Amino acid sequence: MALLRTKKKAAAESKADVKKSSVLLGARITEKASILAGKNVYTFTVAPNVTKSELAKAIKTLHKVTPIGINMVKIPERRVTVRGKVGVAKGGKKAYITLKKGDTIAFA
Repeated sequence: MALLRTKKKAAAESKADVKKSSVLLGARITEKASILAGKNVYTFTVAPNVTKSELAKAIKTLHKVTPIGINMVKIPERRVTVRGKVGVAKGGKKAYITLKKGDTIAFA
């Protein structure tokens, strides 16, 4: 016998799956990001192994908007010197999410 689920419960489970997989690591709050937000382009730090389709699904689930474009950029590791000690600044991956005119993502 098949298990029946309501739409609400299925939506809550998929939202929990997105959070568990940690596709979106956080919003990038920079000067460039705030300028782009005025043009309906939002910037997020994402997990290094995320694909565009997974990211689009996560944006739809978490923020309830449909992206019309996604651009991803790898951030390389770099050498830094702090107080005479050499270290490495961690790299990562960021994504630019373009939304249609009128859609917004609110950051709390």
